[in-house]
Amino acid sequence: QVQLVESGGGSVQAGGSLRLSCAASGHTFNFTVMGWFRQFPGKEREFVAVLYGTGGTTYYADSVKGRFTISRDNAANSQHLQMNGLKPEDTAVYYCTSSRYFPIDLYRPSAYPYWGQGTQVTVSS
Repeated sequence: QVQLVESGGGSVQAGGSLRLSCAASGHTFNFTVMGWFRQFPGKEREFVAVLYGTGGTTYYADSVKGRFTISRDNAANSQHLQMNGLKPEDTAVYYCTSSRYFPIDLYRPSAYPYWGQGTQVTVSS
């Protein structure tokens, strides 16, 4: 059974930075795809960033491009989301996700089988 556990959320002022981490345990070998989504109150979970393949191909939502960076540590079975230049509109619960197989749709939450419990990120103006 796979478990994903996020850490690193918290409160920060606009313009600040946070680094989210996601540690995987269980049958985690060779995740093909690792990513992050976020959820605003009353909204559907939305795509933030994804990393896949041996070359580490990445995709980002337009709203975070240039500010957020996704990375993975294969030896530690973990992934990270470095968030710089945070804005109040980034306030949300952030979830890490993984899949051994390439999802039908990278941007659709239902395409991913494994999820963390979520971590709150709050950005004040």
